[in-house]
Amino acid sequence: MELENRVAIVTGAAAGIGRAIVDRLARAGARLALVDRDAEGLARLAAALEGRRVDVLPLVADVAREEEMATAIREARTRFGQLDMVVNNAGVGVEKPLLDHDLDDFRRIFAVNLFGLFVALREAARIMIADGTRGAIVNVASVAGLRGSVGRAAYGPSKAAVINLTQVAAVELAPRGIRVNAVAPGPIATAMVQVMHRPETRAAWLRQVPQGRYGEPDDVAAAVVYLLGDGARFVTGHVLVVDGGFAAAGMLYDIAATAAAGSPADGRKGERGS
Repeated sequence: MELENRVAIVTGAAAGIGRAIVDRLARAGARLALVDRDAEGLARLAAALEGRRVDVLPLVADVAREEEMATAIREARTRFGQLDMVVNNAGVGVEKPLLDHDLDDFRRIFAVNLFGLFVALREAARIMIADGTRGAIVNVASVAGLRGSVGRAAYGPSKAAVINLTQVAAVELAPRGIRVNAVAPGPIATAMVQVMHRPETRAAWLRQVPQGRYGEPDDVAAAVVYLLGDGARFVTGHVLVVDGGFAAAGMLYDIAATAAAGSPADGRKGERGS
Protein backbone atom coordinates (compact mmCIF):
# COMPACT_ATOMS: atom_id res chain seq x y z
CA MET A 1 0.00 0.00 0.00
CA GLU A 2 1.52 3.27 -1.19
CA LEU A 3 0.85 5.36 1.92
CA GLU A 4 1.18 2.63 4.54
CA ASN A 5 1.80 3.96 8.08
CA ARG A 6 1.88 7.59 6.96
CA VAL A 7 -0.31 9.93 8.98
CA ALA A 8 -2.84 12.18 7.24
CA ILE A 9 -5.14 14.87 8.58
CA VAL A 10 -8.31 15.49 6.57
CA THR A 11 -10.63 18.41 7.31
CA GLY A 12 -14.28 18.25 6.31
CA ALA A 13 -13.95 14.49 6.59
CA ALA A 14 -17.46 13.36 7.51
CA ALA A 15 -19.22 13.54 4.14
CA GLY A 16 -18.98 14.28 0.43
CA ILE A 17 -15.54 14.75 -1.09
CA GLY A 18 -13.92 14.57 2.34
CA ARG A 19 -15.33 11.14 3.03
CA ALA A 20 -14.23 9.90 -0.39
CA ILE A 21 -10.70 11.15 0.32
CA VAL A 22 -10.72 9.36 3.67
CA ASP A 23 -11.78 6.12 2.00
CA ARG A 24 -8.99 6.37 -0.58
CA LEU A 25 -6.40 7.13 2.08
CA ALA A 26 -7.57 4.21 4.21
CA ARG A 27 -7.23 1.86 1.25
CA ALA A 28 -3.72 3.21 0.67
CA GLY A 29 -2.76 2.25 4.23
CA ALA A 30 -2.65 5.67 5.88
CA ARG A 31 -3.36 6.36 9.53
CA LEU A 32 -5.99 9.05 9.77
CA ALA A 33 -6.88 12.08 11.87
CA LEU A 34 -10.32 13.25 10.81
CA VAL A 35 -11.56 16.79 11.50
CA ASP A 36 -15.19 17.86 11.22
CA ARG A 37 -17.70 19.84 13.25
CA ASP A 38 -20.38 17.17 12.64
CA ALA A 39 -19.77 15.04 15.72
CA GLU A 40 -22.34 12.38 14.84
CA GLY A 41 -21.19 12.01 11.24
CA LEU A 42 -17.58 11.87 12.38
CA ALA A 43 -18.35 9.17 14.96
CA ARG A 44 -20.11 7.03 12.35
CA LEU A 45 -17.20 7.37 9.94
CA ALA A 46 -14.62 6.56 12.62
CA ALA A 47 -16.57 3.47 13.68
CA ALA A 48 -16.76 2.26 10.08
CA LEU A 49 -13.01 2.75 9.64
CA GLU A 50 -12.20 0.99 12.90
CA GLY A 51 -14.25 -1.94 11.61
CA ARG A 52 -11.79 -2.06 8.70
CA ARG A 53 -8.89 -1.96 11.19
CA VAL A 54 -7.86 1.54 10.18
CA ASP A 55 -5.97 3.51 12.84
CA VAL A 56 -8.17 6.59 13.17
CA LEU A 57 -8.50 9.63 15.42
CA PRO A 58 -11.77 11.62 15.17
CA LEU A 59 -11.39 15.29 16.12
CA VAL A 60 -14.50 17.44 16.47
CA ALA A 61 -13.50 21.00 15.58
CA ASP A 62 -14.71 24.04 13.67
CA VAL A 63 -12.02 24.99 11.17
CA ALA A 64 -13.23 28.60 11.27
CA ARG A 65 -12.01 28.84 14.88
CA GLU A 66 -8.25 29.28 14.91
CA GLU A 67 -7.52 27.67 18.27
CA GLU A 68 -9.76 24.67 17.58
CA MET A 69 -8.02 24.02 14.27
CA ALA A 70 -4.54 24.50 15.67
CA THR A 71 -5.34 22.23 18.63
CA ALA A 72 -6.63 19.51 16.30
CA ILE A 73 -3.37 19.55 14.33
CA ARG A 74 -1.31 19.30 17.52
CA GLU A 75 -3.50 16.51 18.92
CA ALA A 76 -3.01 14.48 15.76
CA ARG A 77 0.78 14.83 16.04
CA THR A 78 0.68 13.83 19.71
CA ARG A 79 -1.52 10.79 19.09
CA PHE A 80 0.40 9.37 16.13
CA GLY A 81 3.89 10.68 16.83
CA GLN A 82 4.24 12.04 13.30
CA LEU A 83 2.46 14.05 10.64
CA ASP A 84 3.07 13.36 6.96
CA MET A 85 0.07 14.64 4.98
CA VAL A 86 -2.67 17.25 5.25
CA VAL A 87 -5.81 17.58 3.13
CA ASN A 88 -7.56 20.92 3.59
CA ASN A 89 -11.00 20.01 2.29
CA ALA A 90 -13.45 21.84 4.58
CA GLY A 91 -15.49 24.52 2.85
CA VAL A 92 -18.77 26.40 2.58
CA GLY A 93 -20.45 28.16 -0.33
CA VAL A 94 -23.36 30.34 -1.36
CA GLU A 95 -24.82 31.08 -4.79
CA LYS A 96 -26.86 34.24 -5.29
CA PRO A 97 -26.65 37.47 -7.29
CA LEU A 98 -23.78 39.83 -6.54
CA LEU A 99 -26.05 42.58 -5.22
CA ASP A 100 -27.69 40.18 -2.76
CA HIS A 101 -24.35 39.37 -1.11
CA ASP A 102 -23.41 41.10 2.12
CA LEU A 103 -20.23 41.20 4.17
CA ASP A 104 -21.47 38.42 6.43
CA ASP A 105 -21.41 36.09 3.40
CA PHE A 106 -17.77 37.01 2.80
CA ARG A 107 -16.82 36.68 6.46
CA ARG A 108 -18.45 33.25 6.82
CA ILE A 109 -17.05 31.83 3.58
CA PHE A 110 -13.52 33.21 3.97
CA ALA A 111 -13.38 32.09 7.62
CA VAL A 112 -13.72 28.47 6.55
CA ASN A 113 -12.41 28.34 2.99
CA LEU A 114 -9.28 30.46 3.49
CA PHE A 115 -8.52 31.39 7.10
CA GLY A 116 -9.13 27.92 8.54
CA LEU A 117 -7.17 26.37 5.70
CA PHE A 118 -4.26 28.73 6.36
CA VAL A 119 -4.18 27.84 10.05
CA ALA A 120 -4.10 24.12 9.29
CA LEU A 121 -1.38 24.59 6.67
CA ARG A 122 0.73 26.79 8.94
CA GLU A 123 0.48 24.56 12.01
CA ALA A 124 1.11 21.37 10.04
CA ALA A 125 4.11 22.87 8.23
CA ARG A 126 5.63 23.99 11.53
CA ILE A 127 5.35 20.44 12.87
CA MET A 128 6.76 18.90 9.69
CA ILE A 129 9.74 21.26 9.75
CA ALA A 130 10.42 20.59 13.44
CA ASP A 131 10.23 16.83 12.84
CA GLY A 132 12.28 16.92 9.64
CA THR A 133 9.37 15.38 7.72
CA ARG A 134 9.19 15.62 3.94
CA GLY A 135 5.45 16.21 3.98
CA ALA A 136 2.70 16.80 1.45
CA ILE A 137 -0.25 19.18 1.69
CA VAL A 138 -3.22 19.30 -0.68
CA ASN A 139 -5.76 22.13 -0.61
CA VAL A 140 -9.20 21.67 -2.15
CA ALA A 141 -9.93 24.74 -4.28
CA SER A 142 -12.48 24.96 -7.13
CA VAL A 143 -12.73 25.86 -10.81
CA ALA A 144 -14.66 28.87 -9.46
CA GLY A 145 -11.29 30.10 -8.21
CA LEU A 146 -9.77 30.00 -11.69
CA ARG A 147 -12.11 32.57 -13.26
CA GLY A 148 -15.14 34.68 -12.47
CA SER A 149 -18.24 32.62 -11.79
CA VAL A 150 -21.62 34.36 -11.78
CA GLY A 151 -23.49 34.01 -8.50
CA ARG A 152 -20.33 33.30 -6.50
CA ALA A 153 -19.04 36.71 -5.53
CA ALA A 154 -17.74 35.42 -2.19
CA TYR A 155 -17.12 31.73 -2.90
CA GLY A 156 -15.07 32.24 -6.07
CA PRO A 157 -12.64 34.77 -4.57
CA SER A 158 -12.17 32.55 -1.51
CA LYS A 159 -11.08 29.69 -3.76
CA ALA A 160 -8.89 31.98 -5.88
CA ALA A 161 -7.14 32.94 -2.66
CA VAL A 162 -6.65 29.25 -1.84
CA ILE A 163 -4.92 28.75 -5.18
CA ASN A 164 -2.65 31.75 -4.63
CA LEU A 165 -1.84 30.65 -1.07
CA THR A 166 -1.03 27.17 -2.36
CA GLN A 167 1.52 28.59 -4.77
CA VAL A 168 3.09 30.86 -2.15
CA ALA A 169 3.35 27.98 0.32
CA ALA A 170 4.78 25.65 -2.32
CA VAL A 171 7.63 28.04 -3.07
CA GLU A 172 8.40 28.92 0.55
CA LEU A 173 8.20 25.35 1.87
CA ALA A 174 9.95 23.51 -0.97
CA PRO A 175 13.42 24.07 0.54
CA ARG A 176 12.12 22.37 3.72
CA GLY A 177 11.02 19.30 1.79
CA ILE A 178 7.28 20.03 1.95
CA ARG A 179 5.15 19.89 -1.20
CA VAL A 180 1.94 21.94 -1.46
CA ASN A 181 -0.59 21.44 -4.25
CA ALA A 182 -4.28 22.02 -4.90
CA VAL A 183 -7.14 20.31 -6.67
CA ALA A 184 -9.83 22.37 -8.39
CA PRO A 185 -13.05 20.36 -8.70
CA GLY A 186 -15.71 21.33 -11.19
CA PRO A 187 -19.33 20.15 -10.95
CA ILE A 188 -19.22 17.26 -8.46
CA ALA A 189 -22.26 15.37 -7.17
CA THR A 190 -22.18 16.47 -3.53
CA ALA A 191 -24.92 17.68 -1.20
CA MET A 192 -23.59 21.22 -1.48
CA VAL A 193 -23.70 21.23 -5.27
CA GLN A 194 -27.23 19.86 -5.22
CA VAL A 195 -28.22 23.02 -3.34
CA MET A 196 -26.07 25.50 -5.27
CA HIS A 197 -27.02 24.10 -8.70
CA ARG A 198 -30.74 24.69 -8.64
CA PRO A 199 -33.04 22.53 -10.82
CA GLU A 200 -33.48 25.33 -13.36
CA THR A 201 -29.71 25.51 -13.98
CA ARG A 202 -28.73 21.85 -13.68
CA ALA A 203 -29.39 20.94 -17.32
CA ALA A 204 -27.28 23.88 -18.48
CA TRP A 205 -24.42 22.80 -16.21
CA LEU A 206 -24.53 19.30 -17.67
CA ARG A 207 -24.45 20.63 -21.23
CA GLN A 208 -21.27 22.48 -20.36
CA VAL A 209 -19.37 19.40 -19.15
CA PRO A 210 -17.84 17.68 -22.21
CA GLN A 211 -17.97 14.31 -20.45
CA GLY A 212 -21.71 14.83 -20.03
CA ARG A 213 -21.99 14.13 -16.30
CA TYR A 214 -21.30 15.49 -12.87
CA GLY A 215 -18.13 14.11 -11.33
CA GLU A 216 -18.19 11.85 -8.30
CA PRO A 217 -16.42 12.62 -5.01
CA ASP A 218 -14.08 9.70 -5.69
CA ASP A 219 -12.86 11.43 -8.86
CA VAL A 220 -11.52 14.22 -6.68
CA ALA A 221 -10.25 11.80 -4.04
CA ALA A 222 -8.16 9.96 -6.63
CA ALA A 223 -6.47 13.23 -7.63
CA VAL A 224 -5.79 14.13 -4.00
CA VAL A 225 -4.18 10.78 -3.21
CA TYR A 226 -2.01 11.06 -6.33
CA LEU A 227 -0.71 14.45 -5.20
CA LEU A 228 0.02 13.09 -1.73
CA GLY A 229 1.92 10.08 -3.02
CA ASP A 230 5.48 9.48 -4.15
CA GLY A 231 4.40 9.49 -7.79
CA ALA A 232 4.01 13.28 -7.42
CA ARG A 233 7.32 13.79 -5.61
CA PHE A 234 8.43 16.43 -8.17
CA VAL A 235 5.04 18.16 -8.26
CA THR A 236 4.50 21.24 -6.11
CA GLY A 237 2.62 24.51 -6.59
CA HIS A 238 0.32 22.76 -9.06
CA VAL A 239 -3.46 23.08 -9.41
CA LEU A 240 -4.96 19.84 -10.70
CA VAL A 241 -8.35 20.51 -12.32
CA VAL A 242 -10.90 17.69 -11.93
CA ASP A 243 -13.93 18.77 -13.93
CA GLY A 244 -14.63 16.58 -16.96
CA GLY A 245 -13.45 19.38 -19.27
CA PHE A 246 -15.77 22.03 -17.80
CA ALA A 247 -13.15 24.77 -17.42
CA ALA A 248 -11.69 24.11 -20.86
CA ALA A 249 -15.12 24.45 -22.46
CA GLY A 250 -15.91 27.84 -20.90
CA MET A 251 -19.14 28.93 -19.19
CA LEU A 252 -22.36 29.12 -21.18
CA TYR A 253 -24.27 32.38 -20.92
CA ASP A 254 -27.54 30.60 -20.13
CA ILE A 255 -26.04 29.26 -16.89
CA ALA A 256 -24.83 32.72 -15.94
CA ALA A 257 -28.06 34.46 -16.85
CA THR A 258 -30.23 31.96 -15.00
CA ALA A 259 -28.02 32.10 -11.91
CA ALA A 260 -27.98 35.90 -11.87
CA ALA A 261 -31.75 36.16 -12.18
CA GLY A 262 -32.62 33.33 -9.82
CA SER A 263 -33.48 33.32 -6.15
CA PRO A 264 -30.60 33.03 -3.66
CA ALA A 265 -29.47 29.51 -2.83
CA ASP A 266 -27.24 29.00 0.18
CA GLY A 267 -25.19 25.82 -0.03
CA ARG A 268 -23.73 25.24 3.42
CA LYS A 269 -21.73 22.12 4.02
CA GLY A 270 -19.87 23.00 7.17
CA GLU A 271 -16.75 20.87 7.13
CA ARG A 272 -17.93 18.47 4.46
CA GLY A 273 -15.98 19.08 1.32
CA SER A 274 -16.10 21.21 -1.82
